Amino acid sequence: MIRNRRRRITHLLGCTAAALALITTAACSGETSKVEGGSDDDSGGGSKTVKLAYVAGWDEGVSATFLWKQILEDKGYKVEVRDLDIASTYAGIANKQVDVYMDAWLPVTHETYWKKLGPKMEKVGTWYEPADLNLTVPKYVKDVNTIDDLKGKSSEFGGKIVGIEAGSGLMRLTRSNVLPDYGLKSEYELTESSTSAMLSALQKGINAKKPVLVTLWRPHWAYTKMPLKVLKDTKKSYGKPDKVQIVASKGYSSANPKVAGWLKNFRMNSKQLGSLELLLQKKGTGNEQAAAKEWMADNKQLVDSWLK
Repeated sequence: MIRNRRRRITHLLGCTAAALALITTAACSGETSKVEGGSDDDSGGGSKTVKLAYVAGWDEGVSATFLWKQILEDKGYKVEVRDLDIASTYAGIANKQVDVYMDAWLPVTHETYWKKLGPKMEKVGTWYEPADLNLTVPKYVKDVNTIDDLKGKSSEFGGKIVGIEAGSGLMRLTRSNVLPDYGLKSEYELTESSTSAMLSALQKGINAKKPVLVTLWRPHWAYTKMPLKVLKDTKKSYGKPDKVQIVASKGYSSANPKVAGWLKNFRMNSKQLGSLELLLQKKGTGNEQAAAKEWMADNKQLVDSWLK
């Protein structure tokens, strides 16, 4: 679910290079990976260490992760965060090597991961909805307003739809549903890249005021910062909007009721999330937690409501 900044890897303490190799191998093969270094259970019925994973460039997840890193550290917890690809994130949760993932798009976008690994995980709560996948163009592209309108106009976009990470649900649904449903497979090439590369191509096209067609999703700060419009999906090929949910290893909530209770209370609307994402953008890579801390100071009443 982007996606615009250079990857920043924060390693779990005690994690070895061999463990990272396992993660990469699993992401490429689609097999379950093991992420070394589990939570240390204490005798108080919960762990004082919380391990979070996020996918770089998927900004709502990055924002929520560093927000909760700051919140939990303020509460006396040790928080470890790791930047993983989406396959390794779900594998790590299922294997109890990662505790919590803040950016699960369910039931549609991450359906394949949930079907395979869901029995080893639990849903802690929903913190944002609705969340939708789409194809997007700049507003100045006047002759294209629906996905149907793309038929016969591939030359305007160089025959390309600029995509994101190959393993994402957005790419899977675009390739398997959207292109065939709308008869676009022979006209358009769906290019695999990264979220940051997609956003760079989008900004470059806008700067030159040229047509550009990208895969994107909401919520995303790009809709606030750039003149964009979502192409209407008249055939509902992307499915119903998702919920952005928090998932954890099976049994995490019962073992860590205090943290789980706080996470269940977590809710954001588009304005709140947008302001957090834009602040992270402004502060830049490496300053995500500082941005989260500043946002918390400006939204103390909201944050306090989650911690009741």
